[in-house]
Amino acid sequence: MTDVRRNCRIPPFNKDDELAYACNTPKRAGIARGRPPRSADVSRVMHGAARRMSAARAAAIWAVLAAVVAVLFVASLSIGSVPMSPWQALGSLVPHGGDALLADIVRTLRLPRALAGFACGALLALAGALLQVLLRNPLAEPYVLGVSGGAAGFALVAMIAGAAWWLVDAAAFAGALVSVALVLGLARRELWRGDSRDASPRLLLTGVVIAAGWGALVTLLLSLAPDARLRGIIFWLTGDLNGVTAPWFAWGALLLAACVALPAAPQLNVLLRGDATALALGVPVARLRMRIYLVASLAAAAAVTTAGTIGFVGLVVPHALRLAFGNDQRMLLPAAMLAGGGGVMAADLLARTAIAPAQLPVGVMTALVGVPVFLWMLLRRPMR
Repeated sequence: MTDVRRNCRIPPFNKDDELAYACNTPKRAGIARGRPPRSADVSRVMHGAARRMSAARAAAIWAVLAAVVAVLFVASLSIGSVPMSPWQALGSLVPHGGDALLADIVRTLRLPRALAGFACGALLALAGALLQVLLRNPLAEPYVLGVSGGAAGFALVAMIAGAAWWLVDAAAFAGALVSVALVLGLARRELWRGDSRDASPRLLLTGVVIAAGWGALVTLLLSLAPDARLRGIIFWLTGDLNGVTAPWFAWGALLLAACVALPAAPQLNVLLRGDATALALGVPVARLRMRIYLVASLAAAAAVTTAGTIGFVGLVVPHALRLAFGNDQRMLLPAAMLAGGGGVMAADLLARTAIAPAQLPVGVMTALVGVPVFLWMLLRRPMR
């Protein structure tokens, strides 16, 4: 075991995933069975990895996505029921700059929605990408472990009681934390287990059952809710950015999740090859499982608390990026945050302008776009 760890050290960018692949499948990497990888084998695997994903290529992907996000941000500020040029919209961000009415519209309505949309989309895409690694299932998404169900159940109780919106948000976050604690308690043995057995099936089944229970509670609450509150409840359940005035909670959660998740990307590449391979390479599998689960769950909880249950972002965005650019988590996680944030900003822009002056829930737009896109991806490249 010591020789394997010494010869299979996790190398710098674009090398460790191929190295883990070599340790897991000796024939394809040209490594004879029954012996640890030699330095020549490691070098050969490293050169193969460099052709697949390099730091320059990852930076180019991030730069393109960041440019698209910047364009969408300007469009979100300038397009709406009161049209204005991009220069007027950007000038309104400067104190005492531009027309007072336009500045008030931008700063009070459009800027918070744009910032909240990006933060929520980035949180959901990051959570989806992490859970797809943890569960080793490309169809996993942020709500599969019941986080949204717990948030919805508690938020609906607050809405029916007529609580203020800040209490509704607090109740939603508390419900999400309760759901996280339930899954954590019921699947603690699988999460903390440090052997090579796959813990994802038990964790997935636990989350699905808890999500079903929350779904039954939400249905019961909807049947008891007064008619005057049903519209607001439906908008919240489908995901809505209307009325968001303080996106800083979502941004704080995004920065915290990124700081915790991104440094673990090289270990996630190894974990994708299986728990046995990860253990052989010295990866602390039990701690990494817990880290992924907590970060993904809390990221989804922050997004749901801010904007309700916006669907398909955490499923479609990581899957599309994986098909387009590969499964290197060092590239994928930042790209997923950029693409997810831009996707929700674009969906919110469509929701505000499609039937203006009326507005649609942003979750409706993500579903209307996400369903055909995901079906197209499945038909274009069948899953193996």
